Amino acid sequence: MILYINSCIRKVSRTNRLAKAVLQKLGGEYTELELYKENLRPLDLENLNRRTEMIEQNNYSDGMFDRAKQFASADIIVIAAPYWDLSFPALLKTYIENIYVTGIVSAYNENGMPVGLCRANELYYVTTAGGPYDPTYSYCYIESLAKNFFGIPKTHLVKAEMLDIAGNDAEEILTREINKLK
Repeated sequence: MILYINSCIRKVSRTNRLAKAVLQKLGGEYTELELYKENLRPLDLENLNRRTEMIEQNNYSDGMFDRAKQFASADIIVIAAPYWDLSFPALLKTYIENIYVTGIVSAYNENGMPVGLCRANELYYVTTAGGPYDPTYSYCYIESLAKNFFGIPKTHLVKAEMLDIAGNDAEEILTREINKLK
């Protein structure tokens, strides 16, 4: 199963358009998780304590773990995240906070080192930027989580940048990046 995590808020999103081209290249069916339609909230003290208690009991039956299970069972993950304020929308960080569940997406070995439990072999991070793109606080963060904590060995950055620079043709740039995928 391909899991498409869509954190694009705009109805007409260049990032979503680029991500759909990635999904088309991958072929097959996919499940789309539109984060802006989900009831995602940062963990508060009550939910954090409840989650910790359930994890300590090895009880993952609560609905709060459903997104983590979905993430861990995906074969391929595609994340669409526009480049906002040198990173990605806060909604994506909230999603990650909610799915990062020890015992589902990650575990720790006898030396205290993380061991990924996710089934996916590949993760695609798709983004667009109005200006120059710096992956430091967006793609690099997701890549580190994928490889070091989730057990996803291959990550790919797919991007279109400089879209809003005066004199640049945003449509031409985006089309060129989409065509590279074909």
